[in-house]
Amino acid sequence: METLKAETNQEAEGLDVAGLQQQVASLADSVQKLQAQLADQAKLLAVLAARLSGPGAQVQSQAPAPAEGLAARSEVSPEVLVVIAAAVTAFLGKKVRIRSAKMLQSPYEIVNPWAQQGRVFVQASHYLRRS
Repeated sequence: METLKAETNQEAEGLDVAGLQQQVASLADSVQKLQAQLADQAKLLAVLAARLSGPGAQVQSQAPAPAEGLAARSEVSPEVLVVIAAAVTAFLGKKVRIRSAKMLQSPYEIVNPWAQQGRVFVQASHYLRRS
């Protein structure tokens, strides 16, 4: 009876070890695939960085005229879109396509006085107990 239990335990341990070895092999394969994807992303990022730091980047980095300043801020350059897409692709692990993007105004650039007064009114209407 005891020898039967010992044999059963050894068989169970053998199955557990085989399952663990299979899981380790699967994980090693997944790690290799992820490393290859990371290398591809690094190459893509290097190409994009080279494009941004190339001779054309110096011409683009000059300050725009005041009339063009607002229009230039509202549009996102194609290079920035590519960098954003690469970052999101690296984060999610699948290829993404950016359909649209626009620059948002900072809340400190233009404060609408009506909106500010509305916020003041709402915050002042809260009843605060004094202890």
